[in-house]
Amino acid sequence: MERVRNFLNASADLKYKVAESLSEDILKAANMSLDCLKRGGKLMLMGNGGSAADSQHIAAELTGRFKQNRKALAAMALTVDTSSITALGNDFGFETIFARQIEALGREGDVALGISTSGNSENVILALELAKKMGIQTIGFIGNQGGRMGSIVDIPLIVPSNDTARIQEVHITMGHIICEIIEQEMFGSE
Repeated sequence: MERVRNFLNASADLKYKVAESLSEDILKAANMSLDCLKRGGKLMLMGNGGSAADSQHIAAELTGRFKQNRKALAAMALTVDTSSITALGNDFGFETIFARQIEALGREGDVALGISTSGNSENVILALELAKKMGIQTIGFIGNQGGRMGSIVDIPLIVPSNDTARIQEVHITMGHIICEIIEQEMFGSE
């Protein structure tokens, strides 16, 4: 029982740290995403492994519903098209799987959100670099010290931890906060 309590306390303590250090930047990321959606743009999310799942989770909250039944919002996880991912990985290399999709689907005024607990996922970095060249704003959900992504994205949300599980817990919390702000601002509070 004590071990479980320690895990929960470690997660809560990290969220308290993030509340103190990243609240302003999380709000900036929410506003960037909100402005994009209001202008008719889309939010494109990407990551590997658990971060891929988080990308899909956040995109689903926006295209479906978070807390309100409302109009669908344009968000897509670049992790879900297995035919494209496997073809791109096979033909061009795994590091290109997100950049090629950004090139095909992204437009100036969109937002690309990369998720990487290390901040060093090559396929996410290449996609974010291309996005910036295309006039697409960028957000990073990152851990550790920010890795290479920390200096690439417009808004780096660097969770101050090197524990992958705890970083991922904070990433999904930040995603939920952004979804809730977007929903409240676009559709009012329920």
